[in-house]
Amino acid sequence: MQFTFAHNNFNVADLDASLAFYEKALGLREVRRHATDAFTLVYLGDGVTPHQLELTWLADRAEAYDLGENEFHLAFTVDDYAAAHALHKEMGCICFENEAMGIYFIADPDGYWLEIVPARK
Repeated sequence: MQFTFAHNNFNVADLDASLAFYEKALGLREVRRHATDAFTLVYLGDGVTPHQLELTWLADRAEAYDLGENEFHLAFTVDDYAAAHALHKEMGCICFENEAMGIYFIADPDGYWLEIVPARK
């Protein structure tokens, strides 16, 4: 028996704002969608790897999500670290930088942290 990664999930308060953020900040695009009266699931992909990010919007959810101490995150490698950093700085979404490690984090509209790591050469 072998298990393989399928996707990660983030619940979001404003689906349109989240979709716009993930496309602009990380180039993720909608791969598929499943909608009912109660919820909408949108799967995002990077167009390179099979891994997907599932955004879940719940129709009856009014309050913000409690992310605890936000000690979990997704990590993304980028081939042009300087250009990515400039984009994210312009967007105002950088929430933490560790210059000694050469990484930084951005926060999405719901406060989820996303780690940006330069691609290894």
